Amino acid sequence: MNVKTRIQLIVVTFLRIILNTLHRMAYPFLSIFARGLGVDLTTISVVLTGRNLAGALSPFLAPLADQRGRRLAMLAGAGTFTVGVSAVAIHPSLLTLSIALIFGILSKDLFDPAIQAYFGDRVPYEQRGTALAITEMSWSLAFIVGVPLAGLLITRYGWSAPFPVLAILGVGMFAVIWWMLPSTDAHYQPDLNSSVHWRVILTSIPALACVSIALWSSAANEMVNLIFGVWLSDSFSLQIAALAGASAVIGFAELSGEGLVALVTDRIGKPRAILIGLAGNILASILLPFIGRTEIGALIGLFLFYISFEYMIVSQLPMMTEAVPQARATAMALNLIGFSVGRALGDLLSTFIYQRFGFLTVTLVAAMFNIFAVLALAEMQKKIVILPHILSWFAHFAPHEN
Repeated sequence: MNVKTRIQLIVVTFLRIILNTLHRMAYPFLSIFARGLGVDLTTISVVLTGRNLAGALSPFLAPLADQRGRRLAMLAGAGTFTVGVSAVAIHPSLLTLSIALIFGILSKDLFDPAIQAYFGDRVPYEQRGTALAITEMSWSLAFIVGVPLAGLLITRYGWSAPFPVLAILGVGMFAVIWWMLPSTDAHYQPDLNSSVHWRVILTSIPALACVSIALWSSAANEMVNLIFGVWLSDSFSLQIAALAGASAVIGFAELSGEGLVALVTDRIGKPRAILIGLAGNILASILLPFIGRTEIGALIGLFLFYISFEYMIVSQLPMMTEAVPQARATAMALNLIGFSVGRALGDLLSTFIYQRFGFLTVTLVAAMFNIFAVLALAEMQKKIVILPHILSWFAHFAPHEN
């Protein structure tokens, strides 16, 4: 990587913190938003399900980066984000919150594949795990920096207080992208025939199996993601500031996972790194309800759960960038569909299971979803033998691409 690319990596990482803060602050403050709006927890979870289902629109949005350029797609993402958060800033309500969350996921559908394709164009595959791990640090930094700051604003000024600040930052993000990225790009050739890209991707077994990993692992993550704030509040009566602190712990776990990717994944290979992450997340899911009987134990369990997931999923991204190199942004869009559908599945199930069966069942279902992801990895990498006797019972549940 040259110096210019490294500087762009750092700047883009900070810009993505803004996008990811909106996406992430919904989870720890789920019950606060519900109380502020005068609705129940189920209503808010349905809003989040709708948000994640909206992420399935990425086939219509993300190919813009292949067709019209990475810069234009990033600008469109920044603009969509700004419009969404401005709606809440102007008129706080359940409707405008729903609009903000949906526009937030649509902005990521535009922004994230364009970023991944932009650096995929410029960084050799042997170094791409490190490069994408740096950009993915924005995901954890949103929990370390963005969510606690949002919690401070909510404590002082009410549930909608972060949205005017995010709107101003969105305008700044648009301006930085306009100034920093080139209007013409010699690293790729625009291709207006997106149907060809989709046909190639949807007939690629490695690409489909890789997306299956994203889908099942995201469903597992969302099972805990949506519930952890409610679980901590119910178990230990934590208030807003404490929930923000718990979010920071999770952010540090994810930052550690991304750091491990930067240090290790390119050396040991992406498939092996994914397998290690999935195995760790299965173990953490099973242990979490048992070690989480005290506040410290709960935070340790959440740390293990999130570091293993983040290590796995960030290791998966560079592998997906090379699944169909001639349609890189479109392939990453399909990956986003996997994330979105998986998270929607987790949203639909998690509150229902938690309210009726408790947190232990939530984490066991998360572990089962991770096992499905392991099976998808096995389909992608036939040479890997993964616990065949233990997992054979689950085989008929897993998706198989022929």
